[in-house]
Amino acid sequence: MRGLGTLVNVATVVGGTILGVLVGDRLPERMRSSILSAVGLVTLGVGVRSFLETRNAVFPVVAIVIGTALGELIALEARLEGAGEWIRRRVEGDRASVEPRPASFVERDRDEVELEAPSVARSPDARFVDGFVTASLTFCVGALTIVGSLQDGISGDAQLLIVKAALDGLVAVVFTTVFGWGVGFSAVSILVLQGTITTVGAVAGDAFLNDRMVSELEATGGVMILGIGLRLLDIRKLPVGSYLPGLAVAPVLVALFAR
Repeated sequence: MRGLGTLVNVATVVGGTILGVLVGDRLPERMRSSILSAVGLVTLGVGVRSFLETRNAVFPVVAIVIGTALGELIALEARLEGAGEWIRRRVEGDRASVEPRPASFVERDRDEVELEAPSVARSPDARFVDGFVTASLTFCVGALTIVGSLQDGISGDAQLLIVKAALDGLVAVVFTTVFGWGVGFSAVSILVLQGTITTVGAVAGDAFLNDRMVSELEATGGVMILGIGLRLLDIRKLPVGSYLPGLAVAPVLVALFAR
């Protein structure tokens, strides 16, 4: 059944979020912070491994540069944060006492960023949005998302996405103990993105991506995964959302220039 992998992925993220909410309050804040740091380190490792899939570093570099330019032109990071804030308001209700968050990280004062407390100490509203954005980026960036969804659409084989779903469910538990309910709403991002790619796979057939395209796409995604790791470690909150168009740019560059 085409689309089964995405449905399973959505279910594991929602289930992981519920489990994380149930156990989160029982974990000391220090432990939650340490767990998040551990996940951040592993994320960095995954990013490095993915980047090493490239056969020519020029492709991911150019893809990231062009993708970031496109992402900034349409304010993609700000729109992703805005979506998280919109969901929070629909779930929790508008509260006049809550000050609006900045539209974009890149517009915030540098000193304010350097003095900002770790994410586990932020207000509940800010943590909700951070949870939605961080989880959406973590679960949706990477070649497994693209290749697994295409495979599901082309042949109905959901094996890759089911493996991804199991991993995402475990990570969702950890994220939820730190960020709260916002993580669960990343299931919407998974449903939209993977559902769209699965549909493309069903329509376009198995000629949509070749092995070289997948390699450079994975390397480009690796750079973004590194950015997510830096966010999780509170080293620097890079606008990873703005990099996302690079995932579409990389295969196009391979099609145009690879020999």
